[in-house]
Amino acid sequence: MRAPRLSAALVLLVVLPPLAFAGDTEWRRYVIPSTGTSIDMPVSIFSSDAGAPEGGTGRRFFTEDRRADLTVQSVPNPGNDSPATFLTKQRPPADIIYKRITSDFFVVSSIRKYRIWYNRCNRGNGTMNCVLINYPATEKRQWDSVVTRISHTLRG
Repeated sequence: MRAPRLSAALVLLVVLPPLAFAGDTEWRRYVIPSTGTSIDMPVSIFSSDAGAPEGGTGRRFFTEDRRADLTVQSVPNPGNDSPATFLTKQRPPADIIYKRITSDFFVVSSIRKYRIWYNRCNRGNGTMNCVLINYPATEKRQWDSVVTRISHTLRG
């Protein structure tokens, strides 16, 4: 006799419970000392320090279960390129779902391998000051307010 199959979604719910985003989220200001770039960061969600990011000055953080990550960094922009030019030079993937570009910043987002990736960069003096967030697409609604707050508090 064959055992009944459990769907992958059910197994994920049992193995990976949703993160707690309710009112118990603790926020602190994170500042890159060398550039002054800063964000409000939910330290109760991104609790694991993963060290310096590749290609810039800053820090990378993970959720305790490592299914989501946050990177805050200042990336050199020696030509002081506009956000549009800087983004083009980065050669982003063609399947971007959301894109907004102004003279001061750009935001791009899409889904890759069942994960939403979100990237916002503010134009600085010789840098692009960025926040990158990756999280499970199945948890989009839970992450919306967290991503919005982080994005709106990016300074530098």
